[in-house]
Amino acid sequence: MRSTSFDAAVLEKCLSAAVAAPSVYNAQPWRFRLDPETVTFHVRAASHGSLRYTDPEGRALHLSVGACVLNLRIAMAHFGWEPVTRLLPSPEDPDLLASVRPTEPLTGPRGADAGLYEAIWRRHSSRFPFSDRPIPPYLRLELAAAAGAEGARLGFPDAAETARLLSLTAQAEQRNRLDADRMAESRRWVRGDPYTSSDTGLPWVALGPQDARERLPMRDFTAERHPERLAARTFETTPAIARLTTAHDRRADWLRAGQALERVLLVATARGLRASLLHQAMEWPDLRDSLSAPTEHAHMLVRLGYGPQGPATPRRAAHTLLDTGPTDT
Repeated sequence: MRSTSFDAAVLEKCLSAAVAAPSVYNAQPWRFRLDPETVTFHVRAASHGSLRYTDPEGRALHLSVGACVLNLRIAMAHFGWEPVTRLLPSPEDPDLLASVRPTEPLTGPRGADAGLYEAIWRRHSSRFPFSDRPIPPYLRLELAAAAGAEGARLGFPDAAETARLLSLTAQAEQRNRLDADRMAESRRWVRGDPYTSSDTGLPWVALGPQDARERLPMRDFTAERHPERLAARTFETTPAIARLTTAHDRRADWLRAGQALERVLLVATARGLRASLLHQAMEWPDLRDSLSAPTEHAHMLVRLGYGPQGPATPRRAAHTLLDTGPTDT
C-alpha cells in the first residue's frame, strides 16, 4: 500500500491519537519514524521521557508506549484500515519498541473498537473525589474483557485485598516523599507557573487534592504535602480499585500491559467512568512483588468511579515527534 492511500490529514490524526496516551508525569516518552512506502509507524523510546529514579528499568516507559500503540491501532481502524502490530521487531535496536502498519481496508463492522476512537480525546485522568455509586458487575466484566483482549488480566479485589493494596501504595508514597532524588525528579515535571506554557509535564490544575481521611494515597507530585497548596477533600469511602497483571514480566509483556491499560481506560471513558492511576508501589521492587499474585505480575492499580472529568494535560505537537524516511527494519 502506498502513502497516497493514507493522506497527510489522516496521518496527522493517527499521530495525534497516539500521543494522547497517558504516561507517568506526562513525560510522553515516544518518538515515531514513518516509512512512507509502507506507511509503517515505527514507535521508539525517547530519551526526553526517561525517568532515572522513578523508572530506572524502563517498565513504565514501555507501558506508556504500549498505550500509545493501542491508540494508534484504534485510529487506523477508525479510518478504515486493519492495523498489524509487531512488538520489539528488531532485537538489535532495543529502542525500537513497536511497528504498526495499516494493511487491507476493513470491511463490515469494526467491532469493539468502533466507539473507542472518540474516547481517546475525552480520556483524561481524574484525581478528584468520586461518588460512592458502585460500578455495575456487567461493566466490571466488560473492563476485564478489554484487558483480556490485549493479553492481560484486570481483577477487582475484594474489600480486604483493596485495603492491602492501598496500604502498599501509601507505603510507596511515603518512601517517595523521603527520597530526595525522587522528590526532585517529581517536582521537575510540575508546571507551577500558570503563565508558563509547556507541552509536557503536569499543570497545577491537574494535580488534584489529597484525601482528607488519608484512605486514598493520591500521588503528591509536588512531594511537599503542603495543605495550602494541595487542598484536602473527602474522597469516596469504598474506592473501586482494579489490578492489571500479566502472566510474564518481559519487555513485550510490559508493552502488552500498556495496550491493555489504555483499552481499559478507553472503555471506561466510553461508559461514563472516570479513572486515575496508582503507580507508586510499582516503583519499588519489593512493594511491586507484594502487589502481584502468585502467578502474575502487577503493572498498575486503576482507580475507577463516577465523578468529575479531569482536565486535559498538554501534549507535544505530533509533527515534532515524527521522522520520515525508510528504515532497515
